[in-house]
Amino acid sequence: MIRYEEDSAAIAAGQLGGGFFEGWPVAPSPDLHLAHLRGCEVAICAIDDATGTVVGFVTAIGDGVLTASIPLLEVLPAYRGRGIASELVRRVLARLSGRYSIDLTRDPELIPFYERLGGRAWNAVVWRDPSALVVASVGASPERD
Repeated sequence: MIRYEEDSAAIAAGQLGGGFFEGWPVAPSPDLHLAHLRGCEVAICAIDDATGTVVGFVTAIGDGVLTASIPLLEVLPAYRGRGIASELVRRVLARLSGRYSIDLTRDPELIPFYERLGGRAWNAVVWRDPSALVVASVGASPERD
């Protein structure tokens, strides 16, 4: 059974095993991944109740009023095809309802998935610095004041 946790304080780094960040030049460490979850306005995790492992997550950052961005949505390969990603998107959109704009950047092959959930293809510009993944992993702390 999959349960959805919307409180990132309830997640531990040990629940964030390998398999996320597929295709990235360097996968963030579990501690850096946890720091990301805790630093976001919204972080929702799908947890396999049998193992306690996070098997999917979505995050959103925003101004709390008009705009938000969904930087990450991932489901572990072994759990894909079960509706987990769709449920994560529904939940994050519900948490962000009332915003003028909710944006996400995606790989082109994923556009049909998001269109089925009501999204529209748009343009985007991105900057990427793979070295930040290595530097940030060394000094990341999941604890927040």
